[in-house]
This record gives sequence, structure tokens and C-alpha cells, in this order.
Amino acid sequence: MLAAGCTSVDISAQRNGGNLLDQLRDRDTVRMGIANEAPQGFIGPEGQLTGEGPEVGGAVFRRLGVSQVEPVLSDFGSLIPGLRAGLFDVIAAGMYVTPQRCAQILLSDPSYNAPEALLLRGADAIRLGSLDAFIADPSAKLGVLIGGVEQRIAKAKGIPDARVVAFDTQASGVDGVLAGRADGLMLSTVSLRMALAKRPGAGLQISKPFVPVLDNVPQYGAGAFGFRQDQTRLRDMFDTELRKLKRDGEWLRIAGPLGFTEDEYTELTTEELCSGRPR
Repeated sequence: MLAAGCTSVDISAQRNGGNLLDQLRDRDTVRMGIANEAPQGFIGPEGQLTGEGPEVGGAVFRRLGVSQVEPVLSDFGSLIPGLRAGLFDVIAAGMYVTPQRCAQILLSDPSYNAPEALLLRGADAIRLGSLDAFIADPSAKLGVLIGGVEQRIAKAKGIPDARVVAFDTQASGVDGVLAGRADGLMLSTVSLRMALAKRPGAGLQISKPFVPVLDNVPQYGAGAFGFRQDQTRLRDMFDTELRKLKRDGEWLRIAGPLGFTEDEYTELTTEELCSGRPR
């Protein structure tokens, strides 16, 4: 699923860091690709664009002289192809910084860092309360999002494909757990807190947070903004204003009402995350 806006920009390869920012300033609008997942980037109940990505990203772009935001809805797994095809100008969906993604697009410094957790039916909260429990139980099925880092983590941890259930969206993943198609859903703590808040009385619980480790490297849930590879100028100017916004305390003022806390504030950099050697 991909719904693009009606505007377009020149996406032919650009030299000297690209001129996309000039184009965005001229039209006073930036198109943001989102996966309609709360609280990262979604359409609210009254049809308004909201979420940490659009709200924080919008504040940064206003500092850069672009006042309007146009949402473009996409499946999460289609965000990078959509960006590279020019269907939108920036990914504002809390996309985690990984070396694999760094090879495909430019990523800003993270705006937040959230550990992983498991969404479980209450009856399974003790039996399947950790990723190790899913690894050890030959009958347990783990839900992940298509294209999400959790899919790669499950594979790297040796969970067979037959026991990994991939869902298109956060909502379908929660529905899958409730219906028994998966025994748990692995996502970030902030995503699962929001999902649980929308399903009061559903009999679901969230496990203790954890940071998966692969080959002795912590797999941080550091959400960032994505840009096309030839737009280094835009990404660098975005980073400069994002750092100021975080330093000024504006990030928490924006993200706090969306369910983020001081615990998700981060000073991690994309440089270290792209290298695969985060501190």
C-alpha cells in the first residue's frame, strides 16, 4: 500500500549535496513518508498527521524554512523503495539506524532510542516473557513487522521462518496476537505502550524491555529520519537543527504527549550506528 501526494520533485542524481532543500523551500512543503504506526508517524482520529516523526520532523523543517507537511502513507517495508523512487522527500517513521539501511539511504542522527519488548497474551506472559523463551520453545510463534529490524533479529537468533509471523502493520500484528496467529509481537517499547493503550481490557501484557545483542553488538532501537543518498546537504542541515532542538529540550516537549519519556532521549549518532559499533 502506497498513497503518494500530487506534488513531485526532480530526483535525478544531484551533485554537491543536492538541491532538494531549495525545492522544498520554494514550494514550502515537505512530503513525509509514514507507515501509519503510532506513536512514530500516523493519521490521528480527526484525520490529522501526528506522531514523533512528523511532529519533530515538522519542527526541524520549520527551522529550515519549510512550514507545511504533506503525509504519504506506505507499508513500512515500502518506505525505502518509495523514498528512493521520489514518492516522498523524507522518511519520518522512526526508522531504526542499521548498517544495512545506511547502505541504501542517508539517515539523520537518531531522535530517540527505545528498547524492544514483547506483546503477549496474559496467559503467556510468564512462559514467553523473553526472547530467549521464544528461541527455546519449538511451538512458539513470534510476530514481527515486514521490513522491521525485528525480522532480522529473529532470523539471526535462529528462530525458524516457520515460527516467525510477519505482519504488514502494527495493528495487524496486535490482532494476530489476539487471534492466536502469533504468540507474541516484538516491537519497540513505545510502539507497544501505544498499542496497549488502544486495547484496554484486551488481556495483553508487555514484557520487560530488552536490547537484543547480535555478534556482541547491541541492536539499539534508535529511530531516525531517512533521506535519499544524494541529499547530504539536506541531511546535514536537518541534523544541525535536530541537535539544537534536542539540546533545547524541545524534543521532549513535542514527543512527551505522544508517549515518549526522558528514557528514550539519546545522544547516539548515526555515524557510530552505521559502523555497527555503537558505544
